[in-house]
Amino acid sequence: MAALNDPLSSARRLVVKIGSALLVDGESGRLRRDWLHALADDIRLLRERGVQVAVVSSGSIALGRRVLGLGGQRMRLVEKQAAAAAGQIRLAHAYQEAMARHGIAVAQILLTLQDTEIRRHYLNARSTVDTLLKLATMPVINENDTVATEEIRYGDNDRLAARVAQMISADTLVLLSDIDGLYTADPGVDKEATFIPRVERLTPEILAMAGAARSDVGSGGMVTKLEAARIAMEAGCHMAIARGTQLHPLSRLMEGTSRCTWFMARSNPAAARKQWIAGGLQPSGHIRIDAGAVRALNEGKSLLPAGVVAVEGDFQRGDAVVVADEAGTPLARGLVAYNSRDARVIAGHKSGEIGQLLGYRGRDEIIHRDDLVLLNKE
Repeated sequence: MAALNDPLSSARRLVVKIGSALLVDGESGRLRRDWLHALADDIRLLRERGVQVAVVSSGSIALGRRVLGLGGQRMRLVEKQAAAAAGQIRLAHAYQEAMARHGIAVAQILLTLQDTEIRRHYLNARSTVDTLLKLATMPVINENDTVATEEIRYGDNDRLAARVAQMISADTLVLLSDIDGLYTADPGVDKEATFIPRVERLTPEILAMAGAARSDVGSGGMVTKLEAARIAMEAGCHMAIARGTQLHPLSRLMEGTSRCTWFMARSNPAAARKQWIAGGLQPSGHIRIDAGAVRALNEGKSLLPAGVVAVEGDFQRGDAVVVADEAGTPLARGLVAYNSRDARVIAGHKSGEIGQLLGYRGRDEIIHRDDLVLLNKE
């Protein structure tokens, strides 16, 4: 890999979205194992460079419909859900088999878009994916179609991939699809359509360039991809729309032999998250801390239970709270790791006592430094 493509060359945490049309042959309904194994080779190379990789993969319905003998017929919601159930186990096994060639462990996670929006679900999913990545295990994430309460729509995984990238503070998202990027018009209809290699802002003119889906197997169309770009860019995550139909699609991007459209974020994930904590959330309570804890926060450390002198308000784990000194002067805002009831129980105690006090061991910190914004420094 000589000529690495920016910003993929500088990625530290990458989410790759795989479309159904890439994984499953449209005529036979069979898995394209050669393509998946080539992708696994690409992921191995990325991991050797220190990149943490999570995959958001479509394909369960496309695989399951063949298993259930549903053929090419238009499926009702219950049939799509049944196909997803039958196909998901095959999809997970295929990823496990492909990555095992490189000694890479794989974990399966099923989410819905609602799971990325409901705070407690979001926090649990974020912690799980983050832990898997730190344990050098590759999460394979798919829309939980079997329990969907609305009609399953092609393109849900474009948005889901962006939500996952936002959730785990990924710096790069690549949507692998059957088109190589954004054009001024649908290139399948307008021969004069011009390719756009880089987008700095999602202007009304850019949004107007979106077209309808053309793939029978499952491309979400440009509308959902631009919506994914909006989510990713706001989260400080660069996003690419790239053609993935050839073997080794990620290697081709890194080598510069395959073009794509990059949507460039204006900040990094950490800065975007801090900005969201500082101004995008309504605080649900106050935590007062002693002088030692004030010094620790100013040194960039987390807030530990031992430094808490009072807990005010009624809040749940993951809610935003104001951190103040003993006089009540606001010092910071942060996302709290315990609900108000448990926070009151552990306040003033050492982290090692949490398990005994609560009957379970959560985080050592009341608020981790990554979830904390000092008001006088931001």
